Order: sequence, then structure tokens, then C-alpha cells
Amino acid sequence: MAAKKVEKTKKSKAVATAQQTSESSFSIKRIKEFFAEVKVEFGKIVWPDKKVTMGSTGVVLVLVFIISMYLGAVDLIIGKIVSRILN
Repeated sequence: MAAKKVEKTKKSKAVATAQQTSESSFSIKRIKEFFAEVKVEFGKIVWPDKKVTMGSTGVVLVLVFIISMYLGAVDLIIGKIVSRILN
């Protein structure tokens, strides 16, 4: 019984491969099918609430500010050290 399933699977894979090679990857039919699948997938997306989005944005902005201040300070200190060594 398992052998029959394997044979059916092999045959279906062979048929699918034959169909894929006969059709161009940029045919109008395939492009329409792709966009239909994209539309279905977009329907599955669970978008966050406005409150969650605003909170995440705030966290990102604060972290960007803190890291930029840190890197600016490190750059300033290293620049002063290098300029004193070169003088």
C-alpha cells in the first residue's frame, strides 16, 4: 500500500515538473496566479494595533538616540586621542 502512494507521488511530481517546464515562468497566467496567491496571503496577516505600533516606534527611536550619542562620544574621544598622538 505504501508503494502505491510512493508511485502516485512520483507520478504527480513528474506531471508537475512537465507542466512547469512547458509553461514560461513569465506567462500571463502564472503572473495572475502569483498575484492571487499574494492577495490570499495578505489576508492572513495579523497587523498590530496602533498602540503597539506607537510603543515599538518609541522604543526604536529612543534606542537609536542612545546608540548615536554613544557612538558620537566614542568617535569624539578616539578623534582627540589620535589628534594628540599625531601632534
